[in-house]
Amino acid sequence: MSQEDTVLRMDNIVKTFGPVKALSGVNLDVKRGEIHAICGENGAGKSTLMNVLSGVYPYGTYEGTITFDGKEAKYHTINESEADGIVIIHQELALSPFLSIAENIFIGNEQGKHGIVDWDLTRAKAIKLLERVGLPENPDTKIQDLGVGKQQLVEIAKALSKDVKLLILDEPTAALNDEDSAHLLDLVRQLRDEQGVTSIIITHKLNEVAAVADNVTVIRDGQTVGYMEVTKDKPLDQDELIRLMVGRSLTNLYPDHESNKPGEEYLKIENWTVHHPNDPSRTIVDNANISVRSGEIVGLAGLMGAGRTEMMMSVFGHSYGTGISGDVYVKGKKMELNNVQAAIDAGLGYASEDRKGNGLNLLQNIRENASMAALTKMSKHGIMDDDLERKRVEEFRREFNIKCNSIDVLISTLSGGNQQKVVLSKWVISDPDILILDEPTRGIDVGAKYEIYEIIDKLADAGKAVIVISSELPELIGICDRIYTVSQGVVTDNVDKSQFTQEYLMKGMTKEREVAAR
Repeated sequence: MSQEDTVLRMDNIVKTFGPVKALSGVNLDVKRGEIHAICGENGAGKSTLMNVLSGVYPYGTYEGTITFDGKEAKYHTINESEADGIVIIHQELALSPFLSIAENIFIGNEQGKHGIVDWDLTRAKAIKLLERVGLPENPDTKIQDLGVGKQQLVEIAKALSKDVKLLILDEPTAALNDEDSAHLLDLVRQLRDEQGVTSIIITHKLNEVAAVADNVTVIRDGQTVGYMEVTKDKPLDQDELIRLMVGRSLTNLYPDHESNKPGEEYLKIENWTVHHPNDPSRTIVDNANISVRSGEIVGLAGLMGAGRTEMMMSVFGHSYGTGISGDVYVKGKKMELNNVQAAIDAGLGYASEDRKGNGLNLLQNIRENASMAALTKMSKHGIMDDDLERKRVEEFRREFNIKCNSIDVLISTLSGGNQQKVVLSKWVISDPDILILDEPTRGIDVGAKYEIYEIIDKLADAGKAVIVISSELPELIGICDRIYTVSQGVVTDNVDKSQFTQEYLMKGMTKEREVAAR
């Protein structure tokens, strides 16, 4: 079949949620056998469009027409779209951690006869599928024993078991390191080139769009605003893509910000050692020493598993680890931060990298989430001052440009970027002196990233000490005043801004433990 054939056409799709119009006449054409990227800011409507396509939002709940593989599609359930070969892999993986790889691949599609599972057949088919996705794992391995990158590959194997014709990947690399991301993208290319699988990829990582996409559709505010073709002779114009996504040009991905003159030493960590919570013999953080001053933005750079998050979580009220030793000084005073409340009372705040798991309560509204860390500061004699709470949350809703109809709407209705702003506002409202931001821009678009960088700059300008943990070296280089490199639990270097290069930082991030510890 010619690659020019159109396998999917979505015409004038309109989807509303009450008074909110999420999609306002979106059009999408996807060619057979291509990798098609859909780009846009958080809340632009990308995931909503794919949920319309796959039957999550059934036929009759939206306007417009969908044509797939030459016939009009009127899906009422996901099972119906999957029967036609459309499989969607969501950002939050739909795998059962307590079941095996083989069980997850064929869940709902069990292999056997007369209601009896043929486990030999199940394992044999699972092995073949794992070979197709390049995952040499025992099919009896439980999902909970796999890293996120391998879990993504299991999801794709599961899709291939359903004779997939159109594979939809929603932010597939948001939680992956560079190596796992590259492997996943290679697999998507391989599925296109060797098996003719058409893919739609939703991603905020523009370098990935440039590397893997054949064509790009841009959605902004629920409307199709652009289409870009990518070829060897016509590489992706990232500046134009950004302009289409955010509605304006971003001449610099990071705000211009002059470093503040460092003030008082707000946080000092000495000889900090942390052991694994389930294996006390295993050292996760080894004799670490760092310090942060008022007005500084200090980064922690390291490869996946280097111990950056574990170090800061253990400092923040011993939220991670066992056998913790070392000293923590806040404004020169030695502190015993043995629980989270003690850390908050000492002036620390921690915005978790897992905003949905640890940062937010998805059953509560924006107001309740944003005020969560400052309840004692908004209460008198144990009674909440509702007027003060509403006033403070509304102030930060406006200041952080959180897009919502009201601070009383459920946090789960917001886009990822706006949820991240609520996580930040939660800790800023608590007025900490030291704010730890763990992957503050993971999984959000370039426009929302810029706004969060501006928030970080304002916090530093207000005299806060800010620690940023990030897997993206360009991000740390773009916003930090100093960067500590971490390798295998060891702080290997304290790098001044004048020495910031990716190559120099990578040397510190890859030092062997024996060398670094000397």
